[in-house]
Amino acid sequence: MAETPDARVAVYLDFDNIVISWYDRVHGRNAYGKDRQRISENPNDPEVTDRLRAAMIEVGAIIDYAASFGTLVLTRAYADWSSPVNAEYRSQLVARAVDLVQLFPAAAYAKNGADIRLAVDAVEDMFRLPDLTHVVIVAGDSDYVPLAQRCKRLGRYVIGVGVSGSTAKSLAAACDEFESYDSLPGVVRPVKTAPAAVAAPAEAPSVEPAAPVAETATKPKTAPKRAKAKPVIKAEEPRVEDKVDDQEVATQLLERALRLGHDKADADEWLHSSAVKTHMRRMDPSFSEKALGYRSFSDFLKSRDDIAELEETGHERLVRLREP
Repeated sequence: MAETPDARVAVYLDFDNIVISWYDRVHGRNAYGKDRQRISENPNDPEVTDRLRAAMIEVGAIIDYAASFGTLVLTRAYADWSSPVNAEYRSQLVARAVDLVQLFPAAAYAKNGADIRLAVDAVEDMFRLPDLTHVVIVAGDSDYVPLAQRCKRLGRYVIGVGVSGSTAKSLAAACDEFESYDSLPGVVRPVKTAPAAVAAPAEAPSVEPAAPVAETATKPKTAPKRAKAKPVIKAEEPRVEDKVDDQEVATQLLERALRLGHDKADADEWLHSSAVKTHMRRMDPSFSEKALGYRSFSDFLKSRDDIAELEETGHERLVRLREP
């Protein structure tokens, strides 16, 4: 269904969710929560402006990815557009024919206003537009799991898009296909910056003991106090353990897919690499070789040559499980 030529696509963006998640991805965990008050009170502060600019969302990358599935029938973005953080995107969204749904600042009892409004509109569109074939949900909140499941029960192909590290696993599993925002073409990933080397304190020069002085000598002056350095805001880097876990999970997923593929066919039979990748995406819709740092699925297979044997003949790429 993902490759239907006359596919008609509906896109729903929980814009606050994706903006906050990407801000935290760039500047560190809970960075937006720490900076929220400062952003709302001093949106024109140079440091605030620089941090917001560094975490800008590439709206075009999301829209172009959704358009790869078929004709965009409707595209809606839900947010409080009076907020200075979201106001920066209005011209971009309008230029891409995105409908801006205004959500006024909600009280504490209505904190899930965007989730409820988006879900109600999506389900209504399923019945109002029966020719819709694909639904793209741009969010990372597990609150959208029932919506994804309902769309699938109504016969739609559900694609999820969320920021890596901020998307609930349950939402990715509820979709037919899930893509990390980090791996979309046109998105610049956060660059790791090496921590600045801290200079070791210079050793005090050895001083020979001075001759005794008269009692009338003046007391030596005390050394001036050092001025405290201003704290530098640093982006929190993702833990190495998380990345290692992602690689291990992908390796285990590949091995399971190959074993299941061989169970359906002969044990020594070669499998088409595209079929193996499709099977892996069905088992885990969040799988993406690009998010793991590989340019193609073939490169991903070559990096796992201890369990996968790859054979490339012309345009055909075959793979099978390498037994020990």
